[in-house]
Amino acid sequence: MQRSAVRPSPVFLAILALAIIGGVIVAFGQGDDYFPGDPGFAVQAGTFLLVLAGWGVSLCLHEFGHAIVAYRGGDREVYFKGYLTLDPRRYTDPIFSLVFPLVLLAIGGIPLPGGAVWINHHALRSRGIDSMVSLAGPLSNLAMGILLIISIDVFEPSMALGGALSFLALFQIMAFVLNILPIPGLDGWGAIEPYLSHDAQRFGAKARPWAPLVLFAVLIGIPAAGTAFWSVADSTFGLFGGDEYLGAVGNIAFFFWR
Repeated sequence: MQRSAVRPSPVFLAILALAIIGGVIVAFGQGDDYFPGDPGFAVQAGTFLLVLAGWGVSLCLHEFGHAIVAYRGGDREVYFKGYLTLDPRRYTDPIFSLVFPLVLLAIGGIPLPGGAVWINHHALRSRGIDSMVSLAGPLSNLAMGILLIISIDVFEPSMALGGALSFLALFQIMAFVLNILPIPGLDGWGAIEPYLSHDAQRFGAKARPWAPLVLFAVLIGIPAAGTAFWSVADSTFGLFGGDEYLGAVGNIAFFFWR
C-alpha cells in the first residue's frame, strides 16, 4: 500500500477543523453566569457546529473502517477508488452519504448511516473477513464515542463543552446501536449475511433499498418506537461511562430552536 493512499484528504481535514472551531467557540462562549437551560448564542452556535462537523468526521471514519478492513482482506479496488483517503468526494453518492445524514441529524436527531463505499465481496478471503468489513463501520462509531467519553473524564472541560462532546458521543453510541441491527441495508445484516442461506441473501438484496427507510419512518413516526430506541441508546451510553446529564445539556444547546 502506498503511504499517500491513507493520508487524510484536505476535505476531511477541513471538516475536522470545523469541529475544532466549534469546540473553541463553545469553550470561550460560556460565560461566568452560564445556565444549561439558556446557553446563549455562542454556546448554541458552537455546539451545533461541533456536533454536526463531528458527525461528518465520524461518517468519514465509518466508511474508512469498511474500506481499510476490506483492503487488508483482499479487496484492492478500494485503494484505486480512493476510499482510503477519508475523502467524501470519493464516495459512490456524496449527497446521500454525507449531506443527507447531516441534514437528517440536524432536523430529527437520527444518526443515519451513509451507504458510501462499494466493496468487492468476491475478492475477500473468507466469510469471517466479509463479516468484519461490515462490523468495522459501527465499531468505529463505538470507538469514537468511547474516546469522547474518556476525554471528558480525563480533561474535565466546562459544562458547555462537556455537554457538546457528550452529545456527540451519544450520537456515536446511537449510530452503533442502530447500525448493528440485523436489518437489510444496515451493517448488522452485512455481518451475518455471509453465513445465511442463498434464499435469505436474496431476500436481503431485495429489502436492502427500502428496509432502512421503513426503520427510520417507524422511529420518527411512532413515538413509542423512538422512545424505546433512545432508551436503549441512553442505557448503552451510560454503560460505557457517558454522563447522561451532560448529554442532556448538549441536547438543549444543539436543538436550540426547540
